[in-house]
Order: sequence, then C-alpha cells, then structure tokens
Amino acid sequence: MDETGTGTRRMRTDKQRNRVHILEVAEQFFAEQGISGSMDAIAKRAGVGPGTLYRHFPNREALLAALLQARDEQLEARRDAIQREESDSSAALAQWLDALSEWVTAFDGLPEPLRAALTQDTSPLAITCQGFITTTDRFLGAAQRDGDAKSWVRARDLFLSTLAAAWARSAALADESSPESLSTLMRSGWQTPVDGTAPEGSRTPQT
Repeated sequence: MDETGTGTRRMRTDKQRNRVHILEVAEQFFAEQGISGSMDAIAKRAGVGPGTLYRHFPNREALLAALLQARDEQLEARRDAIQREESDSSAALAQWLDALSEWVTAFDGLPEPLRAALTQDTSPLAITCQGFITTTDRFLGAAQRDGDAKSWVRARDLFLSTLAAAWARSAALADESSPESLSTLMRSGWQTPVDGTAPEGSRTPQT
C-alpha cells in the first residue's frame, strides 16, 4: 500500500475542505458586514489560523475573486439567455446592464475594489472585470449598429457607470425609488431617442 500517496491525497482533500469552508464563512461574513470586514475576523469565525486563510487567499481581492466565481457563472448564464431570447439589441443591452448591476452589488462596498481592479493588472479581479467589459462591448456594438445606442458611448464607461450607480444606490440619500431612477438615467445616457422621445421607462418630472 502506498501510504505516501494516501497521505498526499488526504492532505489535498483537507486543504480543499478548508478552502470551501473559508469561502462559506467569508460569504456570510461579507454579506453581513460588507467587504471591509477584517480578514483575521473571517479566519477566527472559520476556526482557522490567519496563516491558513492567507495560504488559500493571499489578499482580500483573491478572496473576493473566489467568492464571485459562482456569481460569474450565473451572470454568464444570464448573458447567454439574453443573447438567445432577446432580438432587440437595445433591450438586450439594457437587460445585460441590469444583470451586471445585480452582480456588482453582491456585497456592500464591492464596486470600489472592482473599480480599482481596472487600473491594477495584478489584481485577481481585473480579468473578471475585463471579461465583462468585453461582453458589454458586444451588446453595445450591436445596439450601435442598429442605431439604438449613441456612437460615442464606450463599454468601459458603461461598466464604470454601473459601478457608480451601484454605489449610489447604497448611499444614505438613496430610497426605494433610486434603483429604477438611476437605471433610467443611465439608459437615457446611452440610448438613442426614438423620434425625439425619452427612453422607455423614463418619468415626467414632477412640478
């Protein structure tokens, strides 16, 4: 019997079990306290030493990237469904941006590290962000070719606008109508008006 091989497999199994447990604890911790919560507090709640936590996730960005992976897959599924079911390019772009908005609000405070990742090539979140900017560009390009989106709008700016709107929705001044209002405001910025009318969903200002 190869005891060395058995021991190695057991160590790998234990390591994977620890990783999954840390992710489960971190998911709940960030959901309760936002992403600014202490990494050491996560380790303590998970019942592991800080060294074990940092061996799996050397920094907060690496932990966030791992936590977002499942949500990345859900967002990609939404993308595929939109592409398959929505023939109107303007509506498809709006639906994608709504899905992206849900993704960036997975945890309180998430928009900031995502924004920072766009300027840090070494951030584990950077590849994820760039991938979704590329997807946004595809939806935007289709809408622009159909004349439904303004030609000067860029996918990167739409992504940043989504992050900004997500941050604003969690601000102290925001109320229950803020998400819809911000979404409509954002859409009015990229959508080409039809016959001079305002984008669908916009409201007449109250006097």
